[in-house]
Amino acid sequence: MLVLLPPSEGKAPSRRGTALKLESLSLPGLTEARRAVLDELAELCAGDEEKAREVLGLSEGLRGEIAKNTELRSAGARPAGEIYTGVLYDALDLASLDTAAKRRASRSLLVFSGLWGAVRVTDRIPSYRCSMGVRLPGLGALGAHWRTPMAAALPEAAGDGLVLDLRSSAYTGAWKPKGEVAGRTATVRVLHAPTRKVVSHFNKATKGRIVRSLLSAGAAPADPAELVETLRDLGYEVEVQAPARAGTAWALDVLVNEVH
Repeated sequence: MLVLLPPSEGKAPSRRGTALKLESLSLPGLTEARRAVLDELAELCAGDEEKAREVLGLSEGLRGEIAKNTELRSAGARPAGEIYTGVLYDALDLASLDTAAKRRASRSLLVFSGLWGAVRVTDRIPSYRCSMGVRLPGLGALGAHWRTPMAAALPEAAGDGLVLDLRSSAYTGAWKPKGEVAGRTATVRVLHAPTRKVVSHFNKATKGRIVRSLLSAGAAPADPAELVETLRDLGYEVEVQAPARAGTAWALDVLVNEVH
């Protein structure tokens, strides 16, 4: 099972220690594309601060985030699972998983990123600020920049198992499962049961809990149909829409009564 996650906007700070080793990151087929973004982002942020703030879409209050990107090659790197914070990652709470569940997380979780393309939670990266929606002056829109290298690297990472796609819309454009891979992909919406509406906070929190539940249970559903049954066994209320034609993903709705 491969689980695709969005990153978090906020990130834990880098610490002192070993700096980034770009070639050591998972999915080595993305290395050159990562280097191109890293180089331009660092150059942008070392120059005109106001221009960098505008390109990165940062408010005045987040101006200090620009400095992070000037130190990407020298800052201490930490496992990506420690760098990403926020509602989904708080609910997932990787640090409190038992040893077996952590091993499963290291194999199955893949976090998408405007800077790195996608990384495993064990990949060591520095704290940074660069969303997939950024358009760099030289490289252009990052979603488009990642499409070609991702198309080569991600099917191999997916293997022949289930792909559970929990990404937000900003990150789905960088790689869309196609053909046979799409047929074993499941996307998930989390709906407030009484209103049938998506509410951002508990959408993220519930997705984090779903991943934690699967990891903790040692669940390994082979395909979307098995995933539906597994989630129901774990106590989730799930409605499913099987694809109308071959080569398209399954759509799952998880219904939640309490907003928390």
